[in-house]
Amino acid sequence: MLLDSLCYTPYRFVGEVAAVFGDDFSRFPGLWWAQAMKPSKKMWFIMLLFVFVVVVQYQISSVSLMGRPNRDGGSGLSYAEPAAALREELLRAAVGRLRLDDTISVTIDQKLLRDLMMQLGRELLGVGACGEASVPTAADPSLSKVPLTSQKTPRLYIITPTYRRPEQIAELTRMAQTLMHVQNLHWLVIEDAENKTQLVSDLLQRTGISHDHLVAPMPELFKKKKGAKPRGVSNRNRGLEWLRANAKSGVFYFADDDNTYDIQLFEEIRTTKRVSMWPVGLCTKFGLSSPVVVNGTFVGFYDGWVAGRKFPVDMAGFAVSVEFLLQRPKAIMPYKPGFEEDGFLKSLTPFEPNEIELKAKNCTEVLVWHTQTKKNEASAALDLAKYNSTNLMILKKLIV
Repeated sequence: MLLDSLCYTPYRFVGEVAAVFGDDFSRFPGLWWAQAMKPSKKMWFIMLLFVFVVVVQYQISSVSLMGRPNRDGGSGLSYAEPAAALREELLRAAVGRLRLDDTISVTIDQKLLRDLMMQLGRELLGVGACGEASVPTAADPSLSKVPLTSQKTPRLYIITPTYRRPEQIAELTRMAQTLMHVQNLHWLVIEDAENKTQLVSDLLQRTGISHDHLVAPMPELFKKKKGAKPRGVSNRNRGLEWLRANAKSGVFYFADDDNTYDIQLFEEIRTTKRVSMWPVGLCTKFGLSSPVVVNGTFVGFYDGWVAGRKFPVDMAGFAVSVEFLLQRPKAIMPYKPGFEEDGFLKSLTPFEPNEIELKAKNCTEVLVWHTQTKKNEASAALDLAKYNSTNLMILKKLIV
């Protein structure tokens, strides 16, 4: 393996690669095309490998620093993070230099350069820094439980209520594509159903996001009531129950699947100490739901529907520290349509509006939008006589 040599010195690595051009070609089957190169090209090829190996070896040594305890007993993350930025710059500079070097471009075919980069990339991903860190595959059942960053970084718990409808998989897919870019996150996807939907389970496994897929059907008492129903309350309360049983620290956020999220939002809320808030776009005819801030100080709320609420905010507009929740065992979301947010925040007592931690640059940025996808009708039944033996039979199972 190429990485076996990378774990020693770049000089040994180049020496072993040089064997490719002798009688020991079988040791590097992935580099079969190098055997047929002319002597002049072989020399350039070895030099090119040397440049890449020096950069890669520096990267590997920096990765090892991240997991090595420092003298003060910490994780070493504080001095490894600048190294990460530095090695990225070195890698960019090396690749840029190779692209600009006309001599190399003329001497070595561009296809060989691409093949070389792909070969080194595959080797790195395959063993993960000389075997010190394994990279799970999509088939690995433990993939969803792999932490993405050091536990020194506060963990985010995203609680998403959902239910079976034509837009469900589309909206969960869109949300998943966002969350896949957020580090140290655990996603609680909780269905309003008696049983888990297989399509949702498959989607969660495919994304590789750390997650738990749960169910929490709305109580029959509220299903039978006429008028507005407390949708998502049983799901969110189930998420709070899970947190009390499984989490000790971090930050949680009620994130519905029909919203649109800026990735920066998740980094903003990660530092929440008690309760943080920020603006939400596209809420009611006012276009916004937000704390009102004057000279950096909270002075009130702006929302299209206040209705006597102490906390007239949108569900997407606040996050809570797990430790803060655990100190309030009676905190719960009420089954009261329109007053879910207000009831939950009031159940966190003692807590007052002037204690809110303002995010999004003192509430001057919109990092989440209450977009609400247009509701679609159920799809028409498939003509079995006409399409019984076609791909539509499979696709129909994916669509409500």
